[in-house]
Amino acid sequence: MKRRKGQALVEYALVWSAVFFPLTMMIIFTAQLLWTWHSVVELTRDAARYAATHCYQAGGENVVSYLRQNLPLMPDRGRFQDGGVDIEITYFQRNAETGTLEEFACDGAACSRECVPDAVRVGVANYEFLGIQSYFGLPPVSIPNFSTTIPIESAGCGPDSEDCTP
Repeated sequence: MKRRKGQALVEYALVWSAVFFPLTMMIIFTAQLLWTWHSVVELTRDAARYAATHCYQAGGENVVSYLRQNLPLMPDRGRFQDGGVDIEITYFQRNAETGTLEEFACDGAACSRECVPDAVRVGVANYEFLGIQSYFGLPPVSIPNFSTTIPIESAGCGPDSEDCTP
């Protein structure tokens, strides 16, 4: 009877490289993508809550600054911190005649009781996920634009003072 040394090792290597390795990479990629997806959704919600409770600043510089300092732990965190992702902050005012929301513009001091919008929308746009697939030369995955719109709560202004929190 002939002995077959190494046959099991060769078979294992073939099965591992053809089945288990791609399956493992697919699971890792999917986990990273879902983790990032959830983080971006939570990011827009947290930023909208922050914007609703802090005063209006044109362009939302205070909200973007808050976001970059309080990002959730996620695979693509560096791209959010260095400005590689479009973060859009839009403030709205309600039109008294039609009841619709229109973009807010303020002529007075930016962080005061004179400049209080009615709603805010925070969004992440044009984001492409660069996960483990980039190591294999695969293109990034485009994530849909996420946004959260909520009404302004206090705009950072205290009920008994003229000071507002930026």
